Amino acid sequence: MSVLFTFPGQGAQTPGMLHALPGDAAVAAALAEAAEVLGHDPLALDTADALASTRAVQLCLLIAGVAMARSLATRGALPDMVAGFSIGEYAAAVVAGTLDFTDAVRLVARRGELMEHAYPAGYGMAAIIGLDLAQLEPLLAQVHGAATPVYVANLNALRQIAIAGSEPALHAVMALALAHGASKAKRLAVSVPSHCPLMEAAAGDMAAAFDGVVVRRPSLVYLSSSAARALFDPARIRDSLAANMAQRVQWTATARLAWERGARLALEMPPGSVLTRLTAPDFTDGVAVCCDGNRNDSLLALVRREREGAAP
Repeated sequence: MSVLFTFPGQGAQTPGMLHALPGDAAVAAALAEAAEVLGHDPLALDTADALASTRAVQLCLLIAGVAMARSLATRGALPDMVAGFSIGEYAAAVVAGTLDFTDAVRLVARRGELMEHAYPAGYGMAAIIGLDLAQLEPLLAQVHGAATPVYVANLNALRQIAIAGSEPALHAVMALALAHGASKAKRLAVSVPSHCPLMEAAAGDMAAAFDGVVVRRPSLVYLSSSAARALFDPARIRDSLAANMAQRVQWTATARLAWERGARLALEMPPGSVLTRLTAPDFTDGVAVCCDGNRNDSLLALVRREREGAAP
C-alpha cells in the first residue's frame, strides 16, 4: 500500500500558520530559502492583516506544505504520491521533485499578484453543500449573465461544490440553493473567482511566468487535481500548473484515483483538515489524517505502519 501527501488550497489559511510549523532544521531551511527569494522574512506573511492578501495566502500555503513535508522526510516519512488542491499543486510539485522550491516561491508570488490584480474587489467563491452537480447547474444558469457571472469551480465531493463569480451572483445562487434543498451555502474566505473562465487571462500571463523555469519528470506519482489523473510529462505538468487557476478542481475524483492506485494513508500537510474531511470517504479501508493537531511521532507511526503493511 502507498502513502499520499495532500496539500490544501486557499481558504485553509489561518493566522500564525508558519509560526506553528515544527521548530527543526528542515523548516528553518525552507523559511530561509523563501526569505532569500522574497527579500523579506516569510514569517511576516501569516498575520491576520497580511493574510488579507491573496499573494500572502498562497505563499504561506506553499511554504507550510513544503516545509512540513521536508520535516517529515528527515524522520523517514516519505510519500509515494502527492496531490494538491489549487495552489497546493505547486507544493505537491516541489515535493515530487518537479519544481525547485525557489522557483515555486517566485511562481506563486506571481500567481497571487495576477489573481489579486485581475479581480481586486467584488468577486469570490462560495460553497454549496447538499446539492449535486446536476441539481446545482440549472440554478447557476438562472443567475449567470454578463453582469452576474458565476461558474462551478471546485468539485470537492458529490454534494459539496464550490462556485466562483461576482458577489451579487454568488449570493443569488446561495439563496436559490437553499430554497432548493441545499443544507448549507457559505461564502468562502477567498477574494478572487478562482477555477473558472474569469481567470483565463491571468492564466495566460501565468504561462509566461514559466518561461525559463526548469520542470522535471516527477520522482514519485504526481496527481493533478485539475486533470484528475497522474501526470509524468514535464510539459504537461508545467501547462497544468500555469492554467490551474482557471480550471475546475476535481478533488473527489483525484482522491478516488489515489485510492485506486493503492494509497491507504492520506496525510494532509498544514494548515487545517479540509482535505482530510474530503478524502476520508474514499479511504474507508485506510486512514486520512491531517498534520495539524497531531504529534509528529503519531504521524511517523502511521507512515511506518503503512510501510510495514505493504511489505510482503
